[in-house]
This record gives sequence, structure tokens and C-alpha cells, in this order.
Amino acid sequence: MTGYVIVLNKDDDTVSFIEESSRSVVKTVTVEKNPHEVAATRSGRKAFVSNAGANSISVFDMTNLEIIDTIRHPEFQFPHEGKITADGTLILASTYAHKVFFIDTKTHEVTDILPAQRMSHMVALSPDDKTAYISNIGSNSYSILDVASKRWVAHIPVGRKPEGINISPDGQWIYVANQDDNVVYLIEAATNSLRGRVSTSDVPIRVAFTPDSKLAFVPNRLGNCVSVIDTARLLEIKRIPVGFWPGGTDFNEDGSLAYVANNKTNDVSVIDVASLKVIETIDVGIHPDGLIFTEVK
Repeated sequence: MTGYVIVLNKDDDTVSFIEESSRSVVKTVTVEKNPHEVAATRSGRKAFVSNAGANSISVFDMTNLEIIDTIRHPEFQFPHEGKITADGTLILASTYAHKVFFIDTKTHEVTDILPAQRMSHMVALSPDDKTAYISNIGSNSYSILDVASKRWVAHIPVGRKPEGINISPDGQWIYVANQDDNVVYLIEAATNSLRGRVSTSDVPIRVAFTPDSKLAFVPNRLGNCVSVIDTARLLEIKRIPVGFWPGGTDFNEDGSLAYVANNKTNDVSVIDVASLKVIETIDVGIHPDGLIFTEVK
């Protein structure tokens, strides 16, 4: 297995591939305009890069880091984040279309389109693939989607301009980062009830959980730091300084390292999770934002 950190450089329209073992950029590939987010299949053999400025999705073969297809649809308007189920369905939020798209990752065809709330933006997927959670910046809400029926279960109000959203790997917690409130909402997934709020630094924009669900990392865009939340105590325990305008954040497979894309310093911070300290900085392209870790199996 080969592990890669996939980094999307918004303003030079490229994707950088950082090899986990060497922690170095092994390839940079040009895509269409303004790539924002990326999702990988469970095998890691395909990655889907949403080019928000071009209303398209670049499909990568991760065995050779090459583009093999481009997905287009007349209703794509700023396609943003998606997540891929075990059976190969990409659930994609398209922000200015105010819709969610279902895409077959084998055929690369759009199979269904569901009207969503305003500015649907980020997608989280429950560990059993039964439920998706979508943040809606323009509606100040998050939505609960039944994946099998492709029907909305509920639209739940949260704070102002909720953008970052994720569910813990153990399925217990939904965290929603509200960028205008500088607050993360801590929601119990079983009941969809609010269990707490954590104040962060300025403009919390993403949420990433360690694989053991014990910690959540929240990059603060204007705070130039990452808030670390202890999920058992529902408490911020540290703020880790990183580069300017941190965004996309993810962990490697065993959770020993976190990677944070820094939009204004054009680099990725590598954080040792045991010590909660930055141990390395990796230069990438111009204005990196979307970032995931994946293993090609």
C-alpha cells in the first residue's frame, strides 16, 4: 500500500501528491479551474477532484496519478465536497446549484440530483454509510440525508455560516464549525441533539477526527492555528500554530500525523499527534485548500 496526501492548489489549478513515506511532493498535475475538494474511493484507486471554477470533476487513477476522465453536468454550479460510499456512490454538494448530486464512481455518470438547502457545501458520511450530513452556509443549517432512499430526514438550524462538518469514526458525534460565530457545535449523532459548544479562534472552517475519535482538529482560517478538541470532555485543549489561512485537514491511516493545508503560505503543516506540535512543513502550489489522506490498496 502507498499512502498519499492529495492537496488541491486553488490558484494555480494543480493537484500535488505528497508521498507519505518520504513526505515529499512526488507529482503535480494540472487540472481545470479552481480545484477545491477531493474524495477517494475506499480502495484508494480513484480520486475525484471538484474543479469549482470550471464546474467539472477530474477523475484520477491513483495507481499512476493520472487523470482518466472529466465529469461534467449542466447543473453543476461550484461543485464542492463529496464523500464516497463503500458501494462506490459519490455524494457531492454543489454550492451555488443548492443541490446534492449522486455519481457512480465506476461509470462516472450522474445518477440522481436532489434539491438541497442554500449553499450546500461540505459532506460527512456516517461509518455505516447509511446517513450523510451536509452543511449549508446560506441556510445556517445542516441537513441529514438518508442515503438509501436519497431523501432528506431533517434540516437542522445551527450557527451563522456553518461550513466545516464531520462525524466521528465511531459514529457518536457530529461537529459543525460555524465560521461567523467562531464556534463548533457538538451534536450527539444518535439523537441529533446539541451537547455543547466550543469557542475557537477566528473562522473555524473544517473538522477532522483522529481515527480513534478521541480528538477533533479544527483549523481556524484567520486565527492561523488548529483548535484541538477532546471529544470525551467536549473541551478545547490546545491551539496549534500553523501557516496562514489553514483549511483542509486530515490524518494518516494510523492517526499519528495530521496534515493541514495553509492557503496563504502555500504549504502543508505536518503535526505529530502525540505531542500536538508541527514537526515539518511541505511546500506545495499556490493557495492550497482541499486536502485528504488516502492509501492505494
